[in-house]
Amino acid sequence: MPTRSVRLAGAALVAGLGLATIAACSSGDSSSGGSSSSGGGASSAKKIALLLPESKTTRYETFDRPLFEGAVKKDCASCSVIYSNADQDASKQQQQAEAALTQGANVLVLDPVDGKAAAAIAASAKSQGVPVVAYDRFITGVDYYVSFDNESVGKLQATTLVDILKKAGKTSGDLVMINGSPTDPNAASFKKGAHSVIDSSGFKVAAEYDTPDWSPDKAQAWMEGQISAVKGNLVGVYAANDGTGGGAIAALKAGGVKPLPPVTGQDSEIAAIQRILAGDQAMTIYKPIPPEAEAAAKAAIALANKQKPASTTDTEGVPSTILDPIAVTKDTIKDTIVKDNVYKVADICAGSFAAACTAASLS
Repeated sequence: MPTRSVRLAGAALVAGLGLATIAACSSGDSSSGGSSSSGGGASSAKKIALLLPESKTTRYETFDRPLFEGAVKKDCASCSVIYSNADQDASKQQQQAEAALTQGANVLVLDPVDGKAAAAIAASAKSQGVPVVAYDRFITGVDYYVSFDNESVGKLQATTLVDILKKAGKTSGDLVMINGSPTDPNAASFKKGAHSVIDSSGFKVAAEYDTPDWSPDKAQAWMEGQISAVKGNLVGVYAANDGTGGGAIAALKAGGVKPLPPVTGQDSEIAAIQRILAGDQAMTIYKPIPPEAEAAAKAAIALANKQKPASTTDTEGVPSTILDPIAVTKDTIKDTIVKDNVYKVADICAGSFAAACTAASLS
């Protein structure tokens, strides 16, 4: 997806958004399960619908939801959040959006299950005078977009993979690519970015798979089916996120592949950080979610109050805030994940991972 690049680091982004003063705030709190509350009953209180796509990827319930709700409460005490999770069901997400509009949502913040299907949700909302913020995944025809540079994610994953292989003395061999969901517009960008590196790297893509619903189980099953064909010359696995990477690693271990080839990931899930420390996974992508959630909250509050949110760039003509992803390997966990307090060291280093943490100077 073409963007006019003005890239900002996470902390600088939030400080620089400088939205106009929000005039219509009084008191309230957020809610879950598709219900809402507007504390104090003030007629000027705004309702913001947050519609997330799934819970298989741990980031949404662990980080995105609470960070977004906290950012809304901080900037608009009267605003309430109508929250829904679609459980990877595009039809369910459409129903949740319709329910939010029926409940009087003043703005939708939508992370789509299916980017194309979500365009109909956006069109319906806008026909009712309700603006839409596309969150993390692009949707055609929205009013604002907040995400990361998704092609750069794929480039970082592939570049890190190729660099690891070349550092180990490998300049040729087979790779397999386990891409994201075919209904996720971001997955296509990750894939494009990865191919832009891999296709000229000297390594051969021996097999490739687009993983329905980002399902780790489906990624594992597909990888299991490839092992006999690729085992002899397999040097690396491009996995689009940590869930699919974990599925690939489980399949490789079950198939007796030793040593494990380097496997990529994305989202910096705690299980992936632990696999990196243990040597099972090569890297992940860290996308600082606080600035993404805060930027989305600020944009939503502004749009709910019929104000124009600040933007750093545009994406296909849509005002946008685009953030930079960060590659994380064993050597950089301390200066990224730990430094930013994404997880407590005690949680990362629990149980069997204590020795690996000590070796990596985390504990």
